[in-house]
Amino acid sequence: MLILMNSSCQSSAKPADPALAGKKAMPETFVLEKGVLSTTLQLPGELQAFEKVDLYAKVNSFVKKILVDVGSEVKQGQLLAILEAPEINAQLNGASSRLKAAEAVHLNSKAYYNRLLETSKTPGTISPTDLDLALAREQSDAANLAAARAAYTEVNNNRDYLTIRAAFDGVISARNVNTGAYVGPAGKGSELPMFTLQQQKKLRLIIAVPEAYSGLVNQQNALTFTVRSLPGQTFEGKLVRLAGALDARLRSQHVEMDVINNDKKLLPGMVAEISLPLPASDSSFVIPETALINGAEGNYVILSRSGKAKKAEVKKGRNSGGKWEIYGQLQAGDTLVTSASEEYREGTPLLPL
Repeated sequence: MLILMNSSCQSSAKPADPALAGKKAMPETFVLEKGVLSTTLQLPGELQAFEKVDLYAKVNSFVKKILVDVGSEVKQGQLLAILEAPEINAQLNGASSRLKAAEAVHLNSKAYYNRLLETSKTPGTISPTDLDLALAREQSDAANLAAARAAYTEVNNNRDYLTIRAAFDGVISARNVNTGAYVGPAGKGSELPMFTLQQQKKLRLIIAVPEAYSGLVNQQNALTFTVRSLPGQTFEGKLVRLAGALDARLRSQHVEMDVINNDKKLLPGMVAEISLPLPASDSSFVIPETALINGAEGNYVILSRSGKAKKAEVKKGRNSGGKWEIYGQLQAGDTLVTSASEEYREGTPLLPL
C-alpha cells in the first residue's frame, strides 16, 4: 500500500515537457507606412437669407397706409408704407420762409456791396473802410443763407422718411404694425420693426467647421446637403467664404456657401445636414485604431524594438473607417503592435498578456 502511494506521488510531480516550457507567440505587429486618409465630415448647418433687414421708421410718426403684407414679393425701391407727421410739414414751411428771408437779405447786401465797389473805382468817392464793411456784411449774409438752405434740406429729407421703401428685391417675412400705429426709430417709438425683408432667391448656408478640420477646408471644396422637410432631395454647392479665424467660444471656423433658390423650396431658418469631403493635403502615417492608446499619459503607440516594448507619443489627426492619422517621432518601417494596451510597459518583452 505504501509503495502505491509513493508511485502516485511521483507521477503527479512529474515535470512538464521541457520543449513546451517558455514557448509563447509574439503579439501581432505591422510595419508603419504612410498613406492618404480621406474623410467626409458630417456637419449641421443653417440656411439664412442672403440679405435680411428690419425696417423701422426714421422719424416719429403715424402709419397712414400699408401697401404690403406678410409674403408679399417686392422690388428694390418699391413703396411699402406711407407715414404722416403734421409737425414735419409745419417745420418745412418754417424752414422755407427762413430760406426766402435769408435769400432776400443776401441779395440786398450783395447789391449794396457791388454798388460801392463800382463807385470806389472813382478815386476819393468811397473810403476803403466802408467798402470792407460792405464786403463783410455780404459774406455774413451769404453764410446765413447757406445755413438756412441746409436747415430746409434737413427738414425736407425728414419728410422723405415718411415713405418706407424696399432696400432690395425680396419677400416681406414679418409685419408688426397696422394703420394708425405710432412708429419711430428703434427704442423711440417702435420695439419691433415695421417690416422684415428677406432675400430668398439666394441663400447663405452657414457652417461651423471644427478646429481640427479647419486647415483642410478651402474654397474649392464641393459639398452636398439635405434638409429634413425635403426627404430624398440632395442639393449641391461650393464654399465661397471662409472667416479665416476661429470663433473663440466654439473653436470653429465660420464658412459659408451660396445657394441659388429660384424655386424657393428652401426657406431661411432651415437646418441642413452637410457632407463635407476632406481629402488629405499630403501623406501621413495611418494606423488601425486598435494600435492607438488613449491613456492617462496621453496618446501613444507601442513600438517593437529588439522584441521589447517602447512607447512613442503621438498626436491624433483624422479618423475614418477604423483608421487614424498620427503624427510624432516615427519613421516609415517602424514595427508597431496591432492591438496595443496600457499593460505594455516600457522595455518589457512583447509576450502575450
